[in-house]
Amino acid sequence: MNRYFSLTLLFALFQCLNINAQDDLMSMLQNDTKEEKSEKVIATFKTTKVVNAQSTETVKAKTLDFRITHRFGNMGTASNGGVHTLWGFDQAENIRFSFDYGITDRIQVGIGRSKRQELIDGNFKIKLFEQTVDNSVPLSLVWYSNAAITPKKDIDKIYTKTIHRLSYSHQLIAARKFGNWFSLALLPTYIHRNIVANDINRNNNAAESNAFFSMGIAARLKLTQRLVLVADYFYNFSDYRANNPDIAFYNPLGVGIEIETGGHVFHINVTNAGGIIENDFLPYTNDSWTKGGYKLGFNISRVFNF
Repeated sequence: MNRYFSLTLLFALFQCLNINAQDDLMSMLQNDTKEEKSEKVIATFKTTKVVNAQSTETVKAKTLDFRITHRFGNMGTASNGGVHTLWGFDQAENIRFSFDYGITDRIQVGIGRSKRQELIDGNFKIKLFEQTVDNSVPLSLVWYSNAAITPKKDIDKIYTKTIHRLSYSHQLIAARKFGNWFSLALLPTYIHRNIVANDINRNNNAAESNAFFSMGIAARLKLTQRLVLVADYFYNFSDYRANNPDIAFYNPLGVGIEIETGGHVFHINVTNAGGIIENDFLPYTNDSWTKGGYKLGFNISRVFNF
């Protein structure tokens, strides 16, 4: 009797241990699944910029990104391009040298210098939210701000003080990655220039304003494992531009391709924007796609880890 009782007790104890082990295993699997689903979505965009637009990506912590952004001249004959300039290759519309440093994986600071207007700029970028796999955070939100100054003194003596030559841009970047192949971003942007030419046209329409809003849209479409199509467009909400169609201001549009090669991304694009930073290409895009004012550009990036 004692033997049967001992065997029964041993069997019951074994069953309890087995049930507890299964519960522990299920709990571990559920936790792993939960952690996996709450993981952050990666590679919404591959680089810190799309074409003209900023992306939601930042430079990684303790990493310095040295970047050269180059824009050739206009390709179309109607905009002083064509065979005599080798479709813009003989000209350099703009060149920018920049250094961007990742303080953390979410915070980036940078400086740069552009050929056009000799603009010197400083910028700041921070990730506010990052999209997760389980959609508990459905969007990535990034804030970007910069300030730029030109040392050039204009011939019309408008910029009589140093503070007059300052301009600023502030931007919220909201992006979502749809599956593994497509990403979309919206970029509401505010531009302010400390002083502008108070020009009123012959029809007494709206004068140029110091500040205006712009809405940007950017997209990334993965064509193959290594080839990506990118594009962006900005619409400027400016009465001065809307009411003066005879003045050559256009909304910037850019398209490009990215090729991943051994951990690096080779980027080449075509855009009507001569400016490279927001303070320049948003208020001062003077070339039109329909008039051949598109120009070839590329980026060269070298990353240093500390």
